Amino acid sequence: MRAEPNERSEQVSQVLFGEAFEILEWKEGWAKIITAADNYEGWVNRLQFIMLGHLNYQQLLLNPPKLTYKPVTQAWKIKDNSILYLPAGSSLAFLNGTTCYIEREKFEIIGQIGQKESIDLVAKSFINAPYLWGGRTHFGIDCSGFTQLVFKLKGIQLKRDASLQEEQGRAVPSLNDALIGDLAFFENNEGMITHVGILLNREHIIHASGKVKINVIDEKGIYSEEQGRYTHKLASIKRIF
Repeated sequence: MRAEPNERSEQVSQVLFGEAFEILEWKEGWAKIITAADNYEGWVNRLQFIMLGHLNYQQLLLNPPKLTYKPVTQAWKIKDNSILYLPAGSSLAFLNGTTCYIEREKFEIIGQIGQKESIDLVAKSFINAPYLWGGRTHFGIDCSGFTQLVFKLKGIQLKRDASLQEEQGRAVPSLNDALIGDLAFFENNEGMITHVGILLNREHIIHASGKVKINVIDEKGIYSEEQGRYTHKLASIKRIF
């Protein structure tokens, strides 16, 4: 998903396999869209999606599909015998057993579909995933894409950007009151929310900064032992569960 309708434009997010959206505008082979899950807007190339009928779209909204959980899940495209490699968090629309249907396309899902791991184990599965602005997969992810995807895999929908996620949940008074899975938000010198991570306990946080990693946290913020300094200033803590 790009900021403007061309391939050189900034990537603002990614739409994963099976995720639904509405089209707001057309421009020279590009569609400006708004995602159904988090109302995020951007441009996608017309060659990268399949149109859904209105009834199927409504059915998808009313019956949230099952998700893929492994970093990579294989989907066998029946039509041409090819394999698609689906990232974690892909939506298996109109699933019947292990067969996924999207309009006239039929996919056979290979491997496990569901899982019941705790939020810390889900988050740790992303360890060392490289940082990518606008990314939402194990192969490249940004800070809010990371928190959004981890919570999506636990059945909770977060908004897309850190500043928007900070508006969700209820406030936790201090780090001493925090629980595993709470979101910690960080601000820049102007007081704007620019970063977010998931608390593993009251002393450690997992977040995407350069890569997904675990750092020490205290009331001042995130301390990087590698850099020997504080890298992010703590602004607030929110409880989503």
